[in-house]
Amino acid sequence: SLAITMRTPGNDEELVTGFLYSEGIISTLQDIEKTESFGPTTENYQLKNRFRVYLKSSQQLDIKRFQRHFFTNSSCGICGKSSLKALEMLRKPQLDQQKNIYPAELLTRLAETLRKHQQQFSLTGGLHAVALFDPEGNLLAMAEDIGRHNAMDKLIGALLLEEKLPCTQGIVMVSGRASFELVQKALMSNLPGFIAVGAPSSLAVDLARQNNMTLLGFMKRNSFNCYSGEWRIVNS
Repeated sequence: SLAITMRTPGNDEELVTGFLYSEGIISTLQDIEKTESFGPTTENYQLKNRFRVYLKSSQQLDIKRFQRHFFTNSSCGICGKSSLKALEMLRKPQLDQQKNIYPAELLTRLAETLRKHQQQFSLTGGLHAVALFDPEGNLLAMAEDIGRHNAMDKLIGALLLEEKLPCTQGIVMVSGRASFELVQKALMSNLPGFIAVGAPSSLAVDLARQNNMTLLGFMKRNSFNCYSGEWRIVNS
């Protein structure tokens, strides 16, 4: 068993695929031979809680390299990682370096767009959301889950399954804080922009700066903080 996570049921294939990709276990969708869910069916959701992935024979999986993934809970994806060394990314991000691609005025409207599409949050008041926008502010994809990192994996998995990666000028937005792992997962998917409704952690800021990612926090209708990559933003 590679990982255990506490998730909101649904979109499990996207969750698993996105996890494998954002953690560097696979590089493309073609690395997967097949996937299948198994185990007892839950009564409430009619879903199975275990997922098996078969990789192509050409894929060499070093389990020891992924020993940090014994357990991830719904709020902290790095709590189970065994060392700081294990936090290092397994792929070097290849970010689009084009300048002036995100109009500041447009960015301040994205939080409202995100909120309008949070259907599960409207019902429960308890789920996080992650969304991907293009530089024109069009919503390309969105995912919700009780765990922030699960929502990110579901988003990345959906994009991968729909062959929408790479999205070289996409900007991802999260409904809460910007944690180290969320920024790391976005970088592993070569997404150059990251917006958080709340605050980023200091590790997230350091990681964004090291990789020339545009990182914004405290996004409001008329203001935001820019922590890295300000040269991608066009001021009104």
